[in-house]
Amino acid sequence: MIIDGKKIGEEIQAELAQKIRGHTPVLGVILVGANPASQIYVQAKRKACAAVGIESKLLSLPNSIAEINLIEHIEQWNRDPSIHGILIQFPLPPHISETAIVRAIDPTKDVDGFHPINVGKLLLGQEDGFVPCTPLGIQCLLEKSHIPVMGKHVVIVGRSNLVGKPLAALLVQKKPHCNATVTLAHSQSENLADLTRSADILVAAIGSPQFITREMVRPGAVVIDVGINRSLGNQIVGDVDFEQVKEIASHITPVPRGVGPMTIAMLLRNTLKAYDPHCLL
Repeated sequence: MIIDGKKIGEEIQAELAQKIRGHTPVLGVILVGANPASQIYVQAKRKACAAVGIESKLLSLPNSIAEINLIEHIEQWNRDPSIHGILIQFPLPPHISETAIVRAIDPTKDVDGFHPINVGKLLLGQEDGFVPCTPLGIQCLLEKSHIPVMGKHVVIVGRSNLVGKPLAALLVQKKPHCNATVTLAHSQSENLADLTRSADILVAAIGSPQFITREMVRPGAVVIDVGINRSLGNQIVGDVDFEQVKEIASHITPVPRGVGPMTIAMLLRNTLKAYDPHCLL
């Protein structure tokens, strides 16, 4: 079965629009430079905000801006009570430390969930922090698709701070739709194919086009593809060989229309949470 992340994401956005009605959450977005891909991502995020009733404010800054000056802009928004969430579009120019920029954001406005305080709250299982959008979107995708996670063996291929590590921390939590047994594998893992074949739920987030082949997947497994890559034919492909693996997986996400729309839906959810957590109840 192919999981339609776009449809599920749209359903979540419709639910959020109902909760937002009568409220005006504001998301501040900072874009540094003129990277075409970043401009497309920002446009998509702002369009999604408008669709559910979230106001977005865009601050476009030159590629040459000094790190200290970028931090000054962030601190202004930290102090501004009319800005509820702050999003920095990555990547940043090489002369700017992404770590320093993430640390500069007020953790209560960090809707990406990257600040060390929010990472710590995730590890501790505290509900008042922000979970990074892609891991949260994957967990929600599994829930909405009625795929059991409790007690299942989840193998995540990829150990990034954006997906692999926080997803592992999320799915082992003692809470509904989690409680999984998680193996965090990567390119240096020995006997990687043996690990992936042991998965009830296999998450590919390694950033290598069509890395996961049919031989690496147990028949009947659930396969979640996080990758977005360009093939030699300039087509967008995931980290999974979709055409091969879909024949044996019980459920699989396509690329596109899989995890991507869920990431944007969770950004909207986190922005509403930053505005007022009670709106999500």
